[in-house]
Amino acid sequence: MSVKIVALITSKSELSRDEFLRYWNVEHPHYVWKLPELERYVQNPAIEHRKDWAYDGMAELWFPSVAAVAQAFSSPEADAVREHEEEFIGEITWFLASESEIVPV
Repeated sequence: MSVKIVALITSKSELSRDEFLRYWNVEHPHYVWKLPELERYVQNPAIEHRKDWAYDGMAELWFPSVAAVAQAFSSPEADAVREHEEEFIGEITWFLASESEIVPV
């Protein structure tokens, strides 16, 4: 069974939305895709709205197992991911999840 990391992200306050999105959408995938055993990576930037959202976006990273997540984030590649995140992420809150699709009955 695959597991995924769900990460809720806020931008560094000194960055504009465009700067944040450049770091996250353009530069960051280069680092993330080097994580061992990563199966899928999805970014969900918050839509601009009249309201300020609590988060600027959410990322999802799929791995084959919890053990694979642990291995990936103890790797040198994860050190590079974390180092790059310091350039554009203000705060990050994450958890491991399984996914259950709910269909109408």
